[in-house]
Amino acid sequence: MRVAAFGTGFFSTYHYDSWSRIPGVELVGICVHSNTARAEEFARRYGAKAVFTNPEEMLDATEPDLVDIITTPESHAALVRLAAARNIPIICQKPLAPTFEEAQALVETAGRTGTLIVAHENWRFRPWNREAGRLLRDGAIGEAYNVLFRMRPGDGQGPSAYLDRQPYFQKMPRFLIHETGIHTIDVFRYLMGEVTGVFAHLRRLNPAIAGEDAGYVTFNFASGAAGVFDGNRLIDFEAENPRLTMGEMLIEGSDGSLRIDGFGRIWLRRRGGAAMEHTYSWENKGYAGDSVHALQAHVVRHLREGTPVENVASEYLKALCIEEAIYRSHAERRWIDLMQ
Repeated sequence: MRVAAFGTGFFSTYHYDSWSRIPGVELVGICVHSNTARAEEFARRYGAKAVFTNPEEMLDATEPDLVDIITTPESHAALVRLAAARNIPIICQKPLAPTFEEAQALVETAGRTGTLIVAHENWRFRPWNREAGRLLRDGAIGEAYNVLFRMRPGDGQGPSAYLDRQPYFQKMPRFLIHETGIHTIDVFRYLMGEVTGVFAHLRRLNPAIAGEDAGYVTFNFASGAAGVFDGNRLIDFEAENPRLTMGEMLIEGSDGSLRIDGFGRIWLRRRGGAAMEHTYSWENKGYAGDSVHALQAHVVRHLREGTPVENVASEYLKALCIEEAIYRSHAERRWIDLMQ
């Protein structure tokens, strides 16, 4: 399978490393806006065949079977148009676009040519979230009543917050939910089902940034379950690497509970008993339990074998609708019913 990619930013290293490890994948091109020296270094490191600065030239010269868009959100629409015009399947990093309306337009662009576009939303592919999903489906804690995620990466303090990795974070007018909390929205949907309503209170604690960096969001689910997202990027928590899980999750049900800690461990407690570690297999490599690799391999398997694919962009718009409702709830200081 021939893969061409756009971008060489901070997070792209996880993408390229993954492509280099999927059997039968050939990285045929890397396209950048201007930093060809970095792109050429990536090409040597990950085995890419060529470097380009013109997106159309790369697509026409390499004729890829799949493109991976790893650039900043404002560039996504133009790149999607080029790939969709050639009916080349697309993986597109999140956020899909700077605004919900632009994301809708991007999805419509791909839809007009029947081009597959998958949102690169890798948190649902983290091994502890996949295992938690399996345990819930198997009835390990009975009927799920509540889910709580406390996001505590601890990387948001002071005037230099985020500058070493993703400096554009400081200028985002919507930050905690739009950039980071959207992951939890997607994981909640994966684990608990569709969201029917939200209420939010958001805050900006670090004056060096433009957007919010802390907040509480409550969720109702179609199943009748409830959820809470408690996010604060300034606070850390017990973990060898806070970025591994970014926080702790607790899911409670009629027959017990399960908890995911900062080490990727799952603690299962049966009703009336004590919590015990649930053993399962995963590798501490790549990004967050190799979740980028899991997502990319998932898409490759779909294209090769026709297996079901998760998070096609048209479906992912539901998560973006929830994001919009969260910001609306905060602005209007009221509950937003997503079923109206």
